[in-house]
Amino acid sequence: MHKFKKFWSNYRNILVRLGVIFSLLLATACGKESVDQKFHLKIAYSPSLCQAPLHLALELGFLEEEGIIGENIQVDAAHVQEAIGAGQVDVGFGLIGKFLQPLENGLQIKFTAGIHTGCIKIFALPNSGITKIADLKGKRIGVPGLAGAEALVAKRALFLNNIKIDPRDSEVEFVVFSRNELGQALQNGIVDAVSLGDPVAAQMVDAYNANLIVDTAKTPEFALEYCCAAFISKLLAEKHPEIAAAFTRAILKASVWVAEHPEEAAKLQIKYKYVAGDADFNAEILKSYNYKPSVKGGYDAIVVSSGQLAKIGILSESTDPEQFAKNSYMFFDDVKDTYSIEESQPPKKVE
Repeated sequence: MHKFKKFWSNYRNILVRLGVIFSLLLATACGKESVDQKFHLKIAYSPSLCQAPLHLALELGFLEEEGIIGENIQVDAAHVQEAIGAGQVDVGFGLIGKFLQPLENGLQIKFTAGIHTGCIKIFALPNSGITKIADLKGKRIGVPGLAGAEALVAKRALFLNNIKIDPRDSEVEFVVFSRNELGQALQNGIVDAVSLGDPVAAQMVDAYNANLIVDTAKTPEFALEYCCAAFISKLLAEKHPEIAAAFTRAILKASVWVAEHPEEAAKLQIKYKYVAGDADFNAEILKSYNYKPSVKGGYDAIVVSSGQLAKIGILSESTDPEQFAKNSYMFFDDVKDTYSIEESQPPKKVE
């Protein structure tokens, strides 16, 4: 009997110890599972200055704060649509105009928030005699692509000033060059004006002392219109709407922070090798973009631009701008239209 009691006592002690070990293992596993529960998000980015909120949402912890582990995937602006279609990226940030025709043709994305105004400029050499949009009649305009936002902004500006752009009876000619060749084409007189995005556009305007004909951050027809917006893939929207909402919140907050701290934002973009150039010069450009992010602002921009592009003939003549915007946009109950400065403090220390 004594031996049995001793055996049972030892056996019970072993069970208690095993229970403690098992509990510790379970706690560790649960802790690991908690970390692993952060959603892995593939983010399309490019070395564009205006993408500062997208770059810094990752670097300053805005995404992590929302339970997202972000993976940056550099995608050339001209190939973002293909990357989305191939499932290579989940979210991104880009010029609204260049996505509208692909959206009409079935591109699988949804916009979620307008981020800023500005970032495209049309300019000519100081001795060209071209100082306003009307002067572009009969001229050649250099662009990096016929389907890009730069060409679409130029076409909208011309249309609003009653200059014909119908290919069958156009009063201007669009000529395509790579971004690196546009400056040379302008200097050599191959084109009379250039429509281009920043920071290259701002650098060229500064270097050539060029006549600024259209600045979408300041020209009245475009100044209040959001040119760039955050977007998500339709697959993410359908399968993980909570992650899509979290991404949108992070970008909105990061945008507010950039608006309040353009100098720091410019330095961080260079520090983390997102862009090159001079931090002070880049900061001045960031200030011109008017980062006042707005969910509704992005929606309104689609209504305006799709309506004009339908009249121009880029989109179907039967396009209903309001319906087009509804089909192209996603709203979330737990995402505010914008966020305050107090709500947009970076989770990580800014160094």
